[in-house]
Amino acid sequence: QVRLVESGGGLVQAGGSLRLSCAASGRTLNNMGWFRQAPGKEREFVARISWSGGTINYADSVKGRFTISRDNAKNTVYLQMNRLKPEDTAVYYCNLGDRWGQGTQVTVSS
Repeated sequence: QVRLVESGGGLVQAGGSLRLSCAASGRTLNNMGWFRQAPGKEREFVARISWSGGTINYADSVKGRFTISRDNAKNTVYLQMNRLKPEDTAVYYCNLGDRWGQGTQVTVSS
């Protein structure tokens, strides 16, 4: 079974940047994505990238600020988050099919 391990979360001021990483324990021949869940809210889609990287989708709330990418040689997907806002505060989860990582906390202070 493929395991997903996220890293890169932390505390940042509004307007700052963070880069999340998700390392898979095996080959990831499929779409990979990022979701997030804020306190008291449902988990929501953030971004998705196909295996080739040729198809990428973003939630409207992060378009133009977040960039998803992947390195298949390292079985790793990244989420570069720029111009962060307090409303981006959430636990961010990596997704591959029905697999989820443990999540990494992102906190944006105003």
